[in-house]
Amino acid sequence: MSKIKIAVLANGEWDLNWGKEALNEVDFLICADGGANNAALSSRMPDLVIGDLDSISLENLKRYEKAGCVIERYPCEKDETDLELALLRAEEKARLLGEQDIWLYGATGKRIDHFLGNVALMLDYAQKGYRVRAVDPNHEMWIIQGREEIRGSSGQELSLISLSETSVVSTEGLYYPLEKGILLQKRPRGISNVFLGEKAGVEVHEGWVLLVIVRARV
Repeated sequence: MSKIKIAVLANGEWDLNWGKEALNEVDFLICADGGANNAALSSRMPDLVIGDLDSISLENLKRYEKAGCVIERYPCEKDETDLELALLRAEEKARLLGEQDIWLYGATGKRIDHFLGNVALMLDYAQKGYRVRAVDPNHEMWIIQGREEIRGSSGQELSLISLSETSVVSTEGLYYPLEKGILLQKRPRGISNVFLGEKAGVEVHEGWVLLVIVRARV
């Protein structure tokens, strides 16, 4: 059974050419407010636009309404961010389809406070059993607990950042190995490790760890 790729597009920095290729692989696209402008730049019609709609251009909003795109408008004064609302809809779709992965685009760059808030949301979803994979042209990141096999290329860098006060981590296939090593939230010991080959194993025995794979740009 083929997997359905569910994605949320936020209003962060956006490379329209890279984005067009990335969004072509998406089966169901939810745009968080101004993320709909990014979708328009990459010629992709969203399935849903959600938020207080203070960032989407009027031109794009009218075009999406005319095309029959579902629009959910919320008041500006609300407890949830637009991205939080979009992820809730993505979670509903993922649960319905039995999917674990939710892809997140446009969630980096521009405002550092928004990015840190997005990492907090990624942790929340990891603790609920979902893998929110934030991707931009230079990085792919998600939060892990347990064991995963990570694909890369020889010499490619990746970082392991503890989001818990203490995390216990083992690795295989990396230049700097860990065997139940201790990563602390307040010390960046896991920054800039390196793939020895095309795959590596990472096991988080305790805690929650943000894995960041650095992509080489051609």
